[in-house]
Amino acid sequence: MKPIRDQFVLVTGSTDGIGRITALRLACMGAAVILHGRDAEKCRAVRDEMRDASGNPRVECFPTDFSSLVDVRQMGLALREQYNHLDVLINNAGVLPVDSGTGERQLSDQGYDLCLAVNYLAPFLLTHLLLPSLRMSRSARIVNVSSAAQEPIDFDDLMLSDNYSPLGAYARSKLALAMFTFELDERLREEHITVNCVHPGSLLDTKMVRRAFSNPQGSAESGADVEVYLATAPELEGVSGVYFDRKERARAHAQAYDHPAREKLWQLSLELTDLVTHLNV
Repeated sequence: MKPIRDQFVLVTGSTDGIGRITALRLACMGAAVILHGRDAEKCRAVRDEMRDASGNPRVECFPTDFSSLVDVRQMGLALREQYNHLDVLINNAGVLPVDSGTGERQLSDQGYDLCLAVNYLAPFLLTHLLLPSLRMSRSARIVNVSSAAQEPIDFDDLMLSDNYSPLGAYARSKLALAMFTFELDERLREEHITVNCVHPGSLLDTKMVRRAFSNPQGSAESGADVEVYLATAPELEGVSGVYFDRKERARAHAQAYDHPAREKLWQLSLELTDLVTHLNV
């Protein structure tokens, strides 16, 4: 494992909440940190604040709207061109669409369920696009931020056109991310890239949780502590294909261990993200 000061780390969803704290801690440790957020002005402001707070000038930002897979593709290709290698990818960005107050299903730019698009399809696409950069690191890590809230995927209603609820959409998207983790781990088994998923804690004090539930039950700092641990802990060198409940190994929903279901989701995801299949995974 390379010293943290020699590592390049991308943290998605890092202009607020757990992702922002995670990125700042990594910057303070000396890593070169790439920030991501939806709002370009805010992303640049957070970058500048983080450089000052950490004393680390190697903090950059890539503003991208994850509800647009076109924008995600542009981000992935731009990152791959700008950085010849990437050591850690933390897929932290996520949404729980309760802002409208109506409970109606919200859609992405491509007409997909918003939760599925932002919480799952965006990291699925971005991870694939960044695999060449991750392969250039001699010991790379992918950390997918899932959740203990997981519901089985109905392949006959992948976009939740029927019986929609924001919490149900969120839980299915987080299970999809866990299924992706385990499937990608199997496909990368012979390589020097580890991929794990993690539940950073329940109802932590983030803007998303405050909007949805009003009363957080844990600190955002505790969630960041978990993400930094998954990204940097020496004892996790070579550990891959694991679902963590905070810092402990745990079991995801049973569907995550269903090989035919994972393969079906993988193929559907390739189609939905318009990914070519010659990416060697």
